Amino acid sequence: MISGLRYWAVIPAAGVGTRMQSKVPKQYISILNKTILEHTLERFCSHPEIEGVVVAISGSDNFWTTLNIRTHPKIMVVEGGAERCHSVLNGLHALTEQANSSDWVLVHDAARPCLRKEDIDRLIDTLAGHEVGGLLGLPARDTMKRADTSCTIQETVEREGLWHALTPQMFHLGLLINSLENILSKGQLVTDEAQAVELDGFRPVLVEGHPDNIKVTRNNDLALAELFLSQQERA
Repeated sequence: MISGLRYWAVIPAAGVGTRMQSKVPKQYISILNKTILEHTLERFCSHPEIEGVVVAISGSDNFWTTLNIRTHPKIMVVEGGAERCHSVLNGLHALTEQANSSDWVLVHDAARPCLRKEDIDRLIDTLAGHEVGGLLGLPARDTMKRADTSCTIQETVEREGLWHALTPQMFHLGLLINSLENILSKGQLVTDEAQAVELDGFRPVLVEGHPDNIKVTRNNDLALAELFLSQQERA
């Protein structure tokens, strides 16, 4: 790792997870006696290279104060925004009070609790000297189909060169703030940080991660996340 560089994490956790049809936001669903958000935060709080972690939560969040991890010395809290990109930007602005514009920020989905330490290490080691940054990803392995709104196949898409975008996504603090602000000022919304950086004229790098870094989106993802977490604990 290159000396002098500092690494921070931003976790947007202001969503409600409507697709889970749960009584609580999905990041507060428990797996193996901890909430999904606690599992996620522990991955960064325990990592020796991470200086601090900013968590963006909803202004109406009544669950955060019940978590023991909220008192961890690395954790800072900001209010989230209407969309993920707004929450991330709020977190980045909070970081400017103690981080340099050249510092690295790893933005990670709150609902990806199975992230491995070695994937964080690989991302940092691969991108530490890069001018822009990049993200974890997985090369597409299946035949890809494009369909219309009625689920009728319109074409088969060549999978060569296609990747599934994962998180964390790691960029210089100043660059990411500028890219998000530029895109939002045009009235555009982005679904991840890499898209904002791409639209701002830069080319992020994809770093292959492990396939167990799943995002808990639907109910059937819970059992899979529990399986992966159990396997990782036994390893």
